[in-house]
Amino acid sequence: MASKRKSQQTPPESAASRVVEGALEPDEQRFDRTFRPETLDDFVGQEQHKQNLRVYLSAALARGEPLDHLLLCGPPGLGKTTLANILAREMGVNLHVTSGPAIEHKGVLTGLLTRLERGDLLFIDEIHRLTPAVEEALYPAIEDFRIDVMMGEGAFAESLSLGVRPFTLVGATTRTGMLTKPLQERFGISLRLEFYPVSDLQKIIERSATKAGIRCDPPGALALAQRSRGTPRVANRLLRRVRDFAEVEGNGVITRALVERACLRLGVDAAGLDEMDRRLLRVLIEHHDGGPVGVETLAAALAEPRDTLEDVYEPYLLQQGLLARTPRGRVATRRAYEHLELALPDEGKASQGTLF
Repeated sequence: MASKRKSQQTPPESAASRVVEGALEPDEQRFDRTFRPETLDDFVGQEQHKQNLRVYLSAALARGEPLDHLLLCGPPGLGKTTLANILAREMGVNLHVTSGPAIEHKGVLTGLLTRLERGDLLFIDEIHRLTPAVEEALYPAIEDFRIDVMMGEGAFAESLSLGVRPFTLVGATTRTGMLTKPLQERFGISLRLEFYPVSDLQKIIERSATKAGIRCDPPGALALAQRSRGTPRVANRLLRRVRDFAEVEGNGVITRALVERACLRLGVDAAGLDEMDRRLLRVLIEHHDGGPVGVETLAAALAEPRDTLEDVYEPYLLQQGLLARTPRGRVATRRAYEHLELALPDEGKASQGTLF
């Protein structure tokens, strides 16, 4: 059991930096803050979640109580941190930001909790990576607003219960399956953020361009949105990269033609796939006849760790229907053949269930 939990705490090895990756790079923080909306009205997309959050916020403010504990799930780059900032602003309280790996032991957690004022939001990113000891210590803080600390050592040790001001825990995770059931059950509100449609991404790009003083016409914004993999962070990253091309090799205006030319140079195609995505599909199709092939074999062929394959490269391909996971292994779909403009296998093979 301990070894299983330890493996859950270890993140996958990160792949080389990709322009289409949803994870936030360290040098992108200031750009991320620049583009970040500050109110629910400014937040584009996730309409049902926004409507529900307005109800929860209004009810909590009317009662004069902290917002209920909230769990935000979904792939990186969809706005979990942004929503936490917005909720704190709407409630008129402070936001304290940390992450699961940063809370190394119970003492760190105690320090965080005792600094909170009434109603404050404690945002824990990657909450699935809390250690078991820290997670156990968090339970009474969530439920009863207290934390138990041990004073003294050995036979003279005694447990002291410290009160914590009522607060709201906002947990964010990209891997819901790694959360323990007791922790999940302690959140009163759970929201799963979904990939954004192209229409919402176009609005986000146009808004970001306005805030950053970038000239981008509607067809250019649409072309960027179509290549953004349903992820606002990817959209904003592409916007910055294409702006460089517009300023150096164009007239400063982002147009559809410029987006197509710049993305060709960046290796991003019309569906948002980059060179590694296409390589994965080509290895599957050209080396293994479209599959099925085991993930370990595929990882070895690509010279990438299995975790990187499963957590970084596969999710978007699965979401777009270009790749399928079956009990026998990974399979390239008809859509993958069509996207790569490769000939479909003969009907005999397709009928055996190895492809479709």
